[in-house]
Amino acid sequence: MQAILDPRQAQYEYLLHAQEQLVDARRYLAWQGDLVLPELGRRVVEIGCGIGNFIELLLDREAIFGVDREPDYLDRLRSRFPHHPNLHTFALEAVSEEFRALARFQPDSCVALNVLEHIENDQQALANMASILSPAGVIVLIVPAFPALYGPVDRNLGHYRRYTRPSLTRVAEAAGLRVRKASYFNSVGFFGWWFHARVTRLEVHPHSQIAIFDRWIVPWLSRLEGHAAPPFGQSLLAVLEKSAVGQAVSVGQASSLRRVSNPPH
Repeated sequence: MQAILDPRQAQYEYLLHAQEQLVDARRYLAWQGDLVLPELGRRVVEIGCGIGNFIELLLDREAIFGVDREPDYLDRLRSRFPHHPNLHTFALEAVSEEFRALARFQPDSCVALNVLEHIENDQQALANMASILSPAGVIVLIVPAFPALYGPVDRNLGHYRRYTRPSLTRVAEAAGLRVRKASYFNSVGFFGWWFHARVTRLEVHPHSQIAIFDRWIVPWLSRLEGHAAPPFGQSLLAVLEKSAVGQAVSVGQASSLRRVSNPPH
């Protein structure tokens, strides 16, 4: 009799497979970097860093703090980048009290790429991110866009939702944040995701399609959308700023931080 896979384990395996598929999507990752990196500071917390696909682009920063709820992903990350003393990892949930203790490392920016949709209490996650940042800190997000595109792949990835500009603005403001920028991108992906969500009902995107998109679509689409942002897209990029009212972090919270790497200097 075939063993029934635990739902949490099934999602873990599915997410790991999705991350491994993106390792070779170098042009798409570079496109994300072009959109996100100029918004980030020198001391960056990446929430949901996984196996480190985006952290590879952050290794020139003064300090990088990789956060993920899965210790095994962090093990993979450290094995990929073993000789970077500025890289520190933490097995934490973004909605936990322990996460707020990261404030003691004085990060100036948080980044979460296709992560917020995995968190049921997204408002609390954003409030926690804001609480660890300096008053001038920023939070940079990429989230899946438009609920109409929600399909089997979203479900398998553990997405609670897809966002629009207004819906993300509402949750950001409820968390005490101000939206400085919010723009859609990947207009071609919008149609492809809709087709698979509504017509083919694919459970997983074939690696061949990801490779074709990365090689033949991303180069010209990223240049085109760099000149004129589209009114819709598969994804939504947002830059959030802290409001005037800061959120304090107690010494007790700082001492409760659970580390998985050597303390940063």
